[in-house]
Amino acid sequence: YQDTNALQAAVLQALKPDGHGLTVVGDDAQAIYSFRAASVRNILDFPTQFEPTARVVTLEQNYRSSQPILRACNAVIGLSKERFAKNLVSERRSPQKPVLLTAEDEAGQVEYVIDRVLEHREAGVALKRQAVLMRAAHHSAPLEIELGRRNIPFVKYGGLRFVEAAHVKDVLAILRWAENPRDSLAAFRVLQLLPGVGPATARAACDHLARHQFDFSSLLCFPAPPVAADTWPSLGRLLLQLCQCPSALPVQIGLVHIWYRPQLERLYDAAQVRAGDLDQLEQIAGAYPSRERFLTELALDSPAATGDEAGVPHRDDDYLILSTIHSAKGQEWEVVYVLNLADGCIPSDMA
Repeated sequence: YQDTNALQAAVLQALKPDGHGLTVVGDDAQAIYSFRAASVRNILDFPTQFEPTARVVTLEQNYRSSQPILRACNAVIGLSKERFAKNLVSERRSPQKPVLLTAEDEAGQVEYVIDRVLEHREAGVALKRQAVLMRAAHHSAPLEIELGRRNIPFVKYGGLRFVEAAHVKDVLAILRWAENPRDSLAAFRVLQLLPGVGPATARAACDHLARHQFDFSSLLCFPAPPVAADTWPSLGRLLLQLCQCPSALPVQIGLVHIWYRPQLERLYDAAQVRAGDLDQLEQIAGAYPSRERFLTELALDSPAATGDEAGVPHRDDDYLILSTIHSAKGQEWEVVYVLNLADGCIPSDMA
């Protein structure tokens, strides 16, 4: 429930104004979707919205972590100015406490992590039983370079290098605009892919769309620049098709690819190589149940790099795990390192 927005809370309250028969589940300490309008106020204000009948049931038993880790987590979360009080406990005991290390710089951090990883491996802890976590995928870039230099195999989850390429960003912008016609940033990028369309024309087109209640069919009657006369109508038809498209996400990306290919060849060199990236994007999309989920995951796990040079590891291979915290849900390791545990990185300077 911490991931819901204000409109969803209002709908819920209208459906159940007295709260009878209503149960919501969530954790105010895990509210991370504010970038897509989720409001932690929904779960914080729930007891007062439905008083006097509302009751809070706190789930404090943790079955995964050891007690020293939970004590550290409780202490950090306890600093929050407003929250539901929770004191997580575990029956799993451990003599070892979490260690907070202050490194001189990023290179020192990398050296420390790699030295400890190798020490643990020599002590019998396989690489794949160790993990390095980070908030954003690009935080591990210096570590990846050093791992490669030392020939230490690794696999990374939560980051894809090619998603940072301009042509892949173009395709994602089309999908984002189709998902949310009010997404002006995506609209500006997409419109300026067309020949003869600059910022002024893009702004005029966005204003035109807004005056017509963000109906993509209205783009077909917008006075496009003469040089874009051939591509403008096809873009409008593509957006309409994506909006109404019940097809699987890979099919949608295939439709975008067909429309985008002439723009790709006009705007960028090595178009054939870049088209291969879009084929790969289409394959990755097959793992997601919806366009919204796909775009949300890419936004949350800011993609930057992968340890993909060795290819997909074989089952018997040993390799270090690198992962964004978001992609590590439900996983367990014997040794875990968290990079950049400093203000500006965790939490983000935009938090």
